[in-house]
Amino acid sequence: KHHILRFLQYHIPLLAGRAFSSSARQLRNKVPEAQKLFQEDNGLPVHIKGGTADVLLYRATMTLTITGTCYSCYWLLTASMPQKKQ
Repeated sequence: KHHILRFLQYHIPLLAGRAFSSSARQLRNKVPEAQKLFQEDNGLPVHIKGGTADVLLYRATMTLTITGTCYSCYWLLTASMPQKKQ
């Protein structure tokens, strides 16, 4: 148990220092590339200009939306019908 504590006392400050260090790797600015992609006049709507992942996400969202709307309408109609007495 003492061995684990000593290990953590040594490594946690080291890792925390690396995480917040200003000499960490520099991140590249990808905004200009994205602007070029989305402003290109290729006839595609903006919601699918990002490629295959965007198309799949759009189709999944539309499928869930339409399915949910139909399901809600079904239960609204079911709830609005009077129950038959037995």
